[in-house]
Amino acid sequence: MRIGVDLGGTKIEAVVLGEDGSEIVRRRIPAPQNDYNNTLSAINALIKTVEQASGKAAGECPVGVGIPGTISPQTGLVKNANSTWLIGHPLDQDLTDLLNRPVRIANDANCFALSESVDGAGAGADIVFGVILGTGVGGGLVVGGAILEGPNSITGEWGHNPLPLPSPDEIPGDDCYCGLSGCLETFLSGQGLQRSFEETAPGGGPVPTAEEIHRLALGEQDEAKACLDLYASRLARGLASVINIIDPSVIVLGGGLSNMSYLYEQVPSLWGQWVFSDNIMTKLLPNKHGDSSGVRGAAWLWPTRSMGSE
Repeated sequence: MRIGVDLGGTKIEAVVLGEDGSEIVRRRIPAPQNDYNNTLSAINALIKTVEQASGKAAGECPVGVGIPGTISPQTGLVKNANSTWLIGHPLDQDLTDLLNRPVRIANDANCFALSESVDGAGAGADIVFGVILGTGVGGGLVVGGAILEGPNSITGEWGHNPLPLPSPDEIPGDDCYCGLSGCLETFLSGQGLQRSFEETAPGGGPVPTAEEIHRLALGEQDEAKACLDLYASRLARGLASVINIIDPSVIVLGGGLSNMSYLYEQVPSLWGQWVFSDNIMTKLLPNKHGDSSGVRGAAWLWPTRSMGSE
């Protein structure tokens, strides 16, 4: 067995997986806000809870943790986390000391990609690019069943590239929290989709959610359909650049916006304009494990073959 923990901005989830990937126990608690030490304590308590519920002795299961950021290879400290109270702390070492066992930590998008590669929508594919479309936009790359992180631990961070081939009215783009403007994240996040709807259908009143925009578009509401068509074009442009660089077998979408069924037909029908190939074999697929992918991927940071030796 192995334990996976998904440390989110508003919740912390833990799962115990069996040897075959079956879920033994799952629990979720609210995440402490703006307090690093309370976050450590919450993770510790949650792991004890799921371990006890699974019938395992304390300390027996290896632990993997997905976080909304990454550990800097240079400093050993958390960086690039939108849960900013994690930044600058040696989270992996602190959890190792607190739990009295080795802990593996990876970016949450990497965990998503790993989960979908192991036994999800990308199972059996050699190169899987996992995309998160939600409050933010991220990605993870799995090749041959292993996460590729790179020397800077930022492999897959396509959301902080500029939107490719922008039209004049897409320049310079909105400001991003990273300090730049026009990042793909500002266009493709849930907030970006809503902002696009406001621009497409001005007039005041409550702005529909992404789910509502999708529903209206499927119902042939003109403004919503124009907004979703623009979103699909932006996503296709962004993913075409990914295909040109890494040529994945499968691209799996996750996050709240991945539930928009319109994307899976529309985006592949568009991206051929920008992919440097006569025929595109890359598949665009919805995730298999939904919200569970992140926490399952964190558990899969400990593959079965290495558990006996580490």
